[in-house]
Amino acid sequence: QAPLGVTPEVVLIIAQSITTKYQTYEEDDPGTEIGNLSEDLKINLSNSSQTSFRFMHEANSCVIQMREMDGLLTVRERIDREALCPLSPRCLISFDVVVFTNEKFQLVHIEIEILDINDNSPQFPSNERYIEVSENTAVGTRLPLDVAADQDVGQNYIQSYQISFNSHFGIDVQRGEDGLKFAELVLLEELDREKEDSYIIQLSATDGGNPAKSGSMNVYINVLDYNDNSPSFEKSLLKVELAEDAPVGFLLLKVHAFDPDDGANGEVVYGFTDDSSTDAKRVFQIDSHSGAVTLKALVDYETKKSYEFKIQARDLGMNSVPSTCKITVEIFDVNDNAPEISIKPITSVSEGVVYITEAAAKDSFVALISTSDRDSGSNGRVTSSLQGHEHFRLHKAYGDTFMIVTTATLDRERIPEYNLTVVAQDLGSPPFKTIKLFSIRVSDENDNPPLFSKSVYEVSVMENNVPGSYISTVIARDWDVGDNGKVTYKLLDRKVAGGVPLSSYVSVHPVSGSLFAMRSFDYEALKQIEAEVIAIDSGTPKLSSTTLIRVEVVDQNDNSPYITYPYLFNNSAEVAVPYNVPAGYPVLRVKARDVDEGANGKLTFKIVEDVLELFSINKDTGDIVLKYGLTFMIGDTAEIKILVTDNGRSPLSITASIHFLVTEMQPSEDQIVFVSQPTDMEYLDLDVSLVFIIILAGGCVLLMMAIMIVGFSYLKNQRNGDSNYNRNKNVFSNNPLLSLPSSYSNMHKHKLLILIWTEMNADIFNCLYSAAEYSDQLSVKDSGKGDSDFNDSDSDISGDGCRKALHLNVHATWAIHYPQPWRLPAGFLKQIPLPGRTLATALT
Repeated sequence: QAPLGVTPEVVLIIAQSITTKYQTYEEDDPGTEIGNLSEDLKINLSNSSQTSFRFMHEANSCVIQMREMDGLLTVRERIDREALCPLSPRCLISFDVVVFTNEKFQLVHIEIEILDINDNSPQFPSNERYIEVSENTAVGTRLPLDVAADQDVGQNYIQSYQISFNSHFGIDVQRGEDGLKFAELVLLEELDREKEDSYIIQLSATDGGNPAKSGSMNVYINVLDYNDNSPSFEKSLLKVELAEDAPVGFLLLKVHAFDPDDGANGEVVYGFTDDSSTDAKRVFQIDSHSGAVTLKALVDYETKKSYEFKIQARDLGMNSVPSTCKITVEIFDVNDNAPEISIKPITSVSEGVVYITEAAAKDSFVALISTSDRDSGSNGRVTSSLQGHEHFRLHKAYGDTFMIVTTATLDRERIPEYNLTVVAQDLGSPPFKTIKLFSIRVSDENDNPPLFSKSVYEVSVMENNVPGSYISTVIARDWDVGDNGKVTYKLLDRKVAGGVPLSSYVSVHPVSGSLFAMRSFDYEALKQIEAEVIAIDSGTPKLSSTTLIRVEVVDQNDNSPYITYPYLFNNSAEVAVPYNVPAGYPVLRVKARDVDEGANGKLTFKIVEDVLELFSINKDTGDIVLKYGLTFMIGDTAEIKILVTDNGRSPLSITASIHFLVTEMQPSEDQIVFVSQPTDMEYLDLDVSLVFIIILAGGCVLLMMAIMIVGFSYLKNQRNGDSNYNRNKNVFSNNPLLSLPSSYSNMHKHKLLILIWTEMNADIFNCLYSAAEYSDQLSVKDSGKGDSDFNDSDSDISGDGCRKALHLNVHATWAIHYPQPWRLPAGFLKQIPLPGRTLATALT
């Protein structure tokens, strides 16, 4: 509520602009309530919890305190009206307040009138005043007295002057053109120096306060002997006008005082009276002889509009009595001041820059533009305009004050800054124009989420990587700035294969967005990792977006093959073989696995050690077959070492030893095959199953025919009583083995070597070479070197092989030399014991 029972005056200027007026006394105690804006503006605080009141930084608001929550105005510190508005009949403190309520800003202009109290007493310039009066001074002569000063105004200012009782002097109180009262002594009776040469009069000044205050001084009047004529002015009061642009030295006027006396008593000099103000003496000067008043310093209408001073004229005679003339100089205005522009933003501002949030709605208040012109009349009337961009316009608030408001919503990402121009022009002739440039910077709001360049990133990484190694980088762009555009990255953790947290596999650097491996990947355990990364800005509220990183684990050859069949113990296995199987019999299919994939998991089989050279292996399937018929005794063993290798760039392998044990088990007929052998490689690398089946079936048929022929021949010889082959050196002549089937007649020509070992202790082998034509289908082994039959290392066409001595006790051994010659390796019979009766058959 307003003090003194005065209802605050609320004036609605325009929408969103209100002027409120209050009154308060000077010297009120700090905390004295002046008014409550929320009540006076009828703002219901319960409807808006975010209502706030704050100053627009007016200079005089330092003595006024305002409560932000409800706009309660109180006295911050004691107000001295005389210091704030010296000699002003009306003292106002004005400032602007911004009210934020219901999501809108409202501008309130406050005017607080400071009422005067009678706290100052009238004071004279000095406590004493000396006046000299000639004894022949005429009755009614007025003697100027010092004017008392009172800092108070209105009724509290000086209302009357009094003097102590004196029969010769009286007092006359008058009011000047400025409305202030002054006193003059009036001579009531003629003076007689010889009777009384001095007088002491007490001059008092009293104000109109309640209670009244007064001040006094002593006036000492000395009566002089008469120079009976004093200078007299033509006029005791002169008023002149002076343009404010008058130059220094300008002649304002010339005064003249006449003294009819002769000589020094009639010679007049001019000067300022003692009570003339220092300001008048600074601005004007008087020629003491001519009485010319000229301009000593420049004047300014906007600073001071009028001057008053007194000129006294004194003759040079003895006991000269001066006379005075009051001069009033009125300064008139010329258009010498350009308009001034003041910009008061709603937010904090640096030099020439105003800030506004991009979240501001249309018609939001941005800044307050005030224009002023120190000139008066049309010279001081100002028109204002705003140039620069259509998103802003001027909206009149009050007087020459305008609001800059938005005409549309703002987007910092499109236009971050506006350069505007305020133009103020007065109506003088010629007019003065002022242009002020300033910028409006749109402060960022977090209205843009970070955006990834892709919704899915696909990268690959080799397995067995080093933990902590770099994988890839994702980047999200945020068009906001500052914290709103500062992006951090985070991995959205989840469970992957086996219930293991994703964060144990990969991590994301929160600043760079780089993806790192937390562990060494194993392709065989996890072939693909899908990591979801979220990019979050640092604004309020935080905005985010996600992307998917699909990490493909690339297989490496990091797993060695392992043999699944036969079952190994200490890297070896024992396999049973029938005792009488023929050449081509599949004794074992080695099965192996490699957990790698592709070429890294494709396996190749190879025999790396076969002392007896009895076996061959299919490099793709791992099938091990006999190269020739097996005639070991039951219980004998043959050992080979196989190598299983993958096809990786750096191949890995495993070796195993296979021990073949000859047993009494009978071979399965469907397992007896002939093996086709090309001349330039160990196996023909064909994947066509049909060809392989045909070859295998043909080989089986031929092998069965050969067995039947040998069996029938053997039985026939037994019946003829020819059982002792070691006694007959020409045994081959009638041997049915030499009778080849006629179906072989059209096959290629090859050498057939038949060696007969008799049971007797013989030293010499009889060798018989006979030419026959045999098919390549019967070939089981060549030298493996890819050479021709003729140059094969196993060939023996010289007959020297027949002359080798063997000390053996065997029943019979026969060897058939097929497309390529074959011979037993050195030490073969020495390495393998042949107890009792042993049938050894070698086919090549």
